[in-house]
Amino acid sequence: MRKGILHSYERFFPLTERTPRLSLCEGDTPLVPLRNMGRELGVELYGKYDGLNPTGSFKDRGMVLAVSKALEEGAKALICASTGNTSASAAAYGAAAGIPCFVLLPAGKVAVGKLAQALIYGARVIAVRGNFDRALEMAREASREKGSLAIVNSVNPYRLFGQRSASWEICDELGDAPDWLVLPVGNAGNISAYCAGFEFYREIGRIEKLPRLMGVQAEGAAPLVKGSPVDEPETVATAIRIGHPVSADKARRAVEITSGQFLSVSDDEILDAQKMLASSDGIFAEPASCAPLAGLVKLRKNGRLPGGLRIVLVLTGNGLKDPDSAVSRVDLPVEIDGTPEALAEVLGL
Repeated sequence: MRKGILHSYERFFPLTERTPRLSLCEGDTPLVPLRNMGRELGVELYGKYDGLNPTGSFKDRGMVLAVSKALEEGAKALICASTGNTSASAAAYGAAAGIPCFVLLPAGKVAVGKLAQALIYGARVIAVRGNFDRALEMAREASREKGSLAIVNSVNPYRLFGQRSASWEICDELGDAPDWLVLPVGNAGNISAYCAGFEFYREIGRIEKLPRLMGVQAEGAAPLVKGSPVDEPETVATAIRIGHPVSADKARRAVEITSGQFLSVSDDEILDAQKMLASSDGIFAEPASCAPLAGLVKLRKNGRLPGGLRIVLVLTGNGLKDPDSAVSRVDLPVEIDGTPEALAEVLGL
């Protein structure tokens, strides 16, 4: 029976007798062999499909620990800034905990599927005229002024601690770390969480080496690739539309100590990769999740992807989070009369 990561990895988390063991049965997401894409790229390829977490994204891993610790510390409400996935997760765990959740979103910049989640879970959603970075600044200010208001963005250390669990699951299933782990980078917390998780597993003898961490950003929101903040980030991959990543320093360290790198891909490359992943291996992930595949395709085209590697792509969010982007890349349904002849004509029979 699935019980959630606070039960599965209880001994690895900073839990006490007073920490509530919240759970929406997060974690234990599948590591899917992507055989067709792997053959195309000349590697052994897997997708860590975190889009099958309860609210459809990897955020649930960190949120369950952050909200549990907030309750332990006496929080009466939650607040977060979000490009969508964090808001859905915070709202869901706020509902499970029985406390209010306030969400600050950049006005007009959040996919409808994610906005619908936050609303249906009962969060008070506030649209800020400005980008994510401004919304986060406001959320942090509010949490400092109101001691009972817990901020559950990745500036909350328990968020990143909980997200380590994905690295442990990958190693437990593979029996070791992969050669490369490739993941999308927005606010840059997840890549550092993976790094910390792998480092911990090496320390306790579960794995022998760290994987090379490859962080992929969208060209219009690539501060870690460019080496400087982006004041007006723009990309179809809304989950990584962030120009001032809070965890930039931690992310740089993660890439440095694993001999990894940051690279950027265009929106067209992201959407092409999304369609490729779905049509070749049957996995529908949101645009940001497909940036890693786009990065591998780009490396392959440039002759910079060694053959035979064991690579894990981190698919951070479900494709149903943002179906409009996917629809823009496919043929729409064909309408016919309700006759066998009309069907035969379409089928080419």
